[in-house]
Amino acid sequence: MTQLQQRTATRRASLKLNIPGIILHLILIVASALMIAPFFWMVSSGLKDLSQIFLVPPNLLPNPWHWENIHRSLTAMPFDKAYFNSAYISIAIVIGQLLTCSMAAFAFAKINFPFRNILFIAFLSMLMVPEQVTIVPLYIILKNLGWLDSHLSLIIPDSLFSAFGVFLLRQFFLGIPRDLSESAYVDGANQWTIYWRIMIPLVKPALAALAIIAFLGTWNNFFRPVIFLSTTDKFTVPLMLSTFKGLYVTDWTLMMSGSTIAVIPVLVVYLLLQRYIIEGITMTGIKG
Repeated sequence: MTQLQQRTATRRASLKLNIPGIILHLILIVASALMIAPFFWMVSSGLKDLSQIFLVPPNLLPNPWHWENIHRSLTAMPFDKAYFNSAYISIAIVIGQLLTCSMAAFAFAKINFPFRNILFIAFLSMLMVPEQVTIVPLYIILKNLGWLDSHLSLIIPDSLFSAFGVFLLRQFFLGIPRDLSESAYVDGANQWTIYWRIMIPLVKPALAALAIIAFLGTWNNFFRPVIFLSTTDKFTVPLMLSTFKGLYVTDWTLMMSGSTIAVIPVLVVYLLLQRYIIEGITMTGIKG
């Protein structure tokens, strides 16, 4: 057998061995294209004329390109104010959840107290309760506190309670050897010192994952703002986008261009920090 024939046989053999991998990559490419298609359509529609959006067959690219739609979407409504509102509300909720969830998770994982497991199961059962069930009593509480049409109605409830955040961080705390906290306790450290000086530095991946998930969820939240807020200057980005949809007429070009601008911060945060989400979720079930 010549050298050329040997190379050909080797290539055929490697191709046969890689057929499952090739099929898998083709499936992933098709799935990725299907997921990217709505985003591509949103960006393209935001730069089209209103008459071009619903053409059959559709135009994949704007013709001509209407870049002025971006400026119109920003000036038609106070989007700069909505961006600021969404940004500081999301950051405040992230900080609040990191503090309260980490403290609760540390208590459930490392501190022995009566009925700890029963309380944790009851706490975790809130994940199975739909938000629509609790929104009415929450609305009444916020009304009695005078927090309706205030950003406090969005920040305080989400900052004080997150069953998912407590569960995520508790699993990480369980993965830390108990010898570390016991040795620190023997050396005279109290629970706060153990929590803040020893445990928190060891669960930074979980904290980063929770921060990203909380930020994405708050930035995209529409349900609570539409119920609790009524003043335009206090609207968040999702609520401001809904104002482009009228009772009889909807300006789809402005809505699509505004949606494109609104998704940029979320996309940047996710692309830069997605490894923390993956690491945080995959490490959740590991125990020491």
